[in-house]
Amino acid sequence: MVRATFDDPNLVSCAGLVPVMRLAEQAGLHDAVADRVSLPTDKGANPAGKVATIVAGMLAGADSIDDLDVARHGGMRSLFTSVYAPSTLGSFLRTFTHGHVRQLQAAARDTLVGLAARTPLLAGADTLCFVDIDSMLRRVYGKQKQGIGFGHAKVGGYNVWLRGYNPLVATLSTPLTAPVVATTRLRSGNTGSSKGAASMIAETITTARACGATGEIVVRADSAFYAKAVISTCRRHQVRFSVTTRIDTKIRAACDSIGDDQWINIRYPQAVWDDDEQRWISDAQIAETTYTAFAGTRHAVTARLIVRRIRRDDPTQAPGQEELLPNYRYHAVFTDSPFTLVQAEAQHRQHAVIEQINADLIAGPLTHLPSGRFNANAAWLTCAGIAHNLTRAAGHLAAGAWTTARTTTIRTRIVTVAARLAHRARTIHLHLPEHWPWQPAFENLFTAIRTAPD
Repeated sequence: MVRATFDDPNLVSCAGLVPVMRLAEQAGLHDAVADRVSLPTDKGANPAGKVATIVAGMLAGADSIDDLDVARHGGMRSLFTSVYAPSTLGSFLRTFTHGHVRQLQAAARDTLVGLAARTPLLAGADTLCFVDIDSMLRRVYGKQKQGIGFGHAKVGGYNVWLRGYNPLVATLSTPLTAPVVATTRLRSGNTGSSKGAASMIAETITTARACGATGEIVVRADSAFYAKAVISTCRRHQVRFSVTTRIDTKIRAACDSIGDDQWINIRYPQAVWDDDEQRWISDAQIAETTYTAFAGTRHAVTARLIVRRIRRDDPTQAPGQEELLPNYRYHAVFTDSPFTLVQAEAQHRQHAVIEQINADLIAGPLTHLPSGRFNANAAWLTCAGIAHNLTRAAGHLAAGAWTTARTTTIRTRIVTVAARLAHRARTIHLHLPEHWPWQPAFENLFTAIRTAPD
């Protein structure tokens, strides 16, 4: 016979919050929010404690306001002070205006800078750092939510229009490290991908330099961000750009002008799924030429046009004519990258890593955008970015393969591990499960936080 009774005040289900929230304190999250965020009325009191509770709930897997109650079970009150109820946190989020969201975003940037100084979150940024920007459509079903609209998305290879929000996310990464969230911005679902991108890139570049990116900075984006404002912002801030272009008449003419002897054969380390051809692609050819974008305007820019071409299977072509009259599909990248053709092309393809960030956020706090208030959801998005960065920093301190593990994996194996609290004098001792498979990772993280200077 098995019985269940909820009666132990000394158990917690997410002991990993202890080192991770200690890391947040060391990185300056509490001080940054206290200094930056100033909300009116009693609902906005103690913003540092309330933001910390929201972030802690997200770290433990919360994807709605009610789920934040995970921070109040068992012995959590012995481990943390200023833990708030979901109803209080909901009222707190609904107090936010656009200006207050901007204050919270500034605190999030300060925290990222603190994390980069405390952990090898952006190792190698003194040589090369990548800024990636992308948008994603988050579908919602409540018709009364503020700011929702019908946006374009591709589901299963089909173009569809979905009601929701259109968050814009910018990340920082290096060739040695996984991406972290540098800047977030919530927009209505029918907003164009590039709207506000230029100012967001400028903020991200400033954040990158504050995090120690003293070397080359390359801004990468897809064709939705091939715009004058984006390229001009990169030039003005003296960073490199690598942006996919739309294959219009001028770009196609530039691609067709490349001689056959200029193409270099490449093979992808892993096959790539081609949505247009509906098949896996392993081989391609690359070449480059010089191209002037936005010719005839004051924003005209002359730089490299790196072209990748893939053989297109044409069922209407006469048998035996494939070699005489080959048919190609082009992918073009407009860039002023200082690297070689092969390096620059490979680096741009790695822009797809931002899709992993989007997937991690969607699998965590952005499963829902829980409030009916637009600015409350914008604050929620900012807290989701903070939680992601803390999880990534915890992975670096756990060492080994954890530095690039998915945040969901880190949360499941390190953060949400159960423990029993034993009170001895003025010390709380955490008794964790025997034979926990990922004990070394937890111990690495716990030791790194405990031995760090205040």
